[in-house]
Amino acid sequence: MGILTVTHTTTYDYANPVVLGPHRMMFRPRDSHDLRLLETGLVIDPRPSDLHWMHDVFGNSVALARFDGISTRRLSIESRIVLEQFPTGPGDFSLEDYASHYPFSYDAAEVPDLGRTMERHYPDPEHQVDEWARRFVRSGAGGLVETLPMLLAMTAAIRNGFTYQPRDAEGTQSPVETLARGSGSCRDFALLMMEAVRSLGLAARFVSGYLYDPTVDGGPGGTIGAGATHAWMQTYLPGAGWVEFDPTNGIAGGCNLIRVAVTRDASQAVPLTGQWTGAPADYLGMRVAVSVTAGR
Repeated sequence: MGILTVTHTTTYDYANPVVLGPHRMMFRPRDSHDLRLLETGLVIDPRPSDLHWMHDVFGNSVALARFDGISTRRLSIESRIVLEQFPTGPGDFSLEDYASHYPFSYDAAEVPDLGRTMERHYPDPEHQVDEWARRFVRSGAGGLVETLPMLLAMTAAIRNGFTYQPRDAEGTQSPVETLARGSGSCRDFALLMMEAVRSLGLAARFVSGYLYDPTVDGGPGGTIGAGATHAWMQTYLPGAGWVEFDPTNGIAGGCNLIRVAVTRDASQAVPLTGQWTGAPADYLGMRVAVSVTAGR
């Protein structure tokens, strides 16, 4: 795909001056074999009294800002990133022979490290998610179920069978609720597929980041969810490793996806959280603008 520039701006407005407390930000991707950071910048107004970086329990880059009693009627945070991406697609996945057909078992040495990513996290008392996931366990020639086509079919079923509805409110719908409604946001779809994959005994993780829409630069259309932060999921496939699946757009692999935070659950991947002190009525709202374009 080449070089991409991501600009992510968040602005909070207040009716009266409020006292800013600590803020936590996850905007910076991690360098890897498929993504190389070329430039990064973080501009915060008013300027924090302290800004330092850390890695969370998952190894994500987290910026922590302290304001030490600074008072303001507006807080603006702008992250700008230039990166080079080397995405993979379904044709690039090379699974171990034993994992090419479902069901399979993970290597005993990997199971302790996969840990809770294999466990269900949300109630499914009537086994609705279980039953929905089992629809994709269809045997082909010789009575075998191919692992990758099974996951691709699940991704496509969400893309084509559910209605995308962006939602600014915090949190996610439960997978059972998303099934019942037949609609949701990108994070709802990611969570549904995570729990469906886990119900089949596979490991899954939540991913938050950015989505490149080729129409911005005159390319073909059809991308859903650009212009804001985006969410998708990963499944661990022996031989291929953690593989990206975006059920909102029917994408498998990293094409058009810019990975920032990888977590066990969606609640751990919120891009920006913070505190302020003032009257409840002082809060006027938040504005978010995300731009992803080709080139510098």
